[in-house]
Amino acid sequence: ADDFFFQGLNIPRSTDNKVGSFITGVDVNLISGLNTLGVSVARVDYAPYGVNPPHLHSRSSEILMCMEGELYVGFVLPNALGNRFISKVLKPGDLFVFPLGTIHFQLNIGKTPAVAFASFGSQNPGFVVVGNAVFGANPPIDPKVLIKAFRLDKKTVDYLQSQLWYDNHN
Repeated sequence: ADDFFFQGLNIPRSTDNKVGSFITGVDVNLISGLNTLGVSVARVDYAPYGVNPPHLHSRSSEILMCMEGELYVGFVLPNALGNRFISKVLKPGDLFVFPLGTIHFQLNIGKTPAVAFASFGSQNPGFVVVGNAVFGANPPIDPKVLIKAFRLDKKTVDYLQSQLWYDNHN
């Protein structure tokens, strides 16, 4: 039975970190019984004005339900669709879908903590935080690439690469 069980998704996690959010992901790494079932879930806790930074899931779409607070959410469609930005403000009980592989985020726009639950169509959806991946790569990406690709100066790239990028995922 323990291969099909997880306890504690009802427990708020600390959002006292650089981004003001914490994700409690429950996937095949925590519940081995999820293997081959194609589902997983996560709880996201947000401090007031906390953000779940721009990220993507390489193996899954996501549906997010706001449970408490007010969240500004959005994603960017692929280049072939004009990089169109899709966004909405969610209140408790509202759902929003993030398509597979799209860069998306959530921001608590309220003065009180917020909570959301996400469901994924994969037992291991993957999680890539864009800023962490690009500016926190190990070893670092050659600054010449980032200067040209993002039209930044060397000083800005050096600063961004020197930051300790925070992972808000358990």
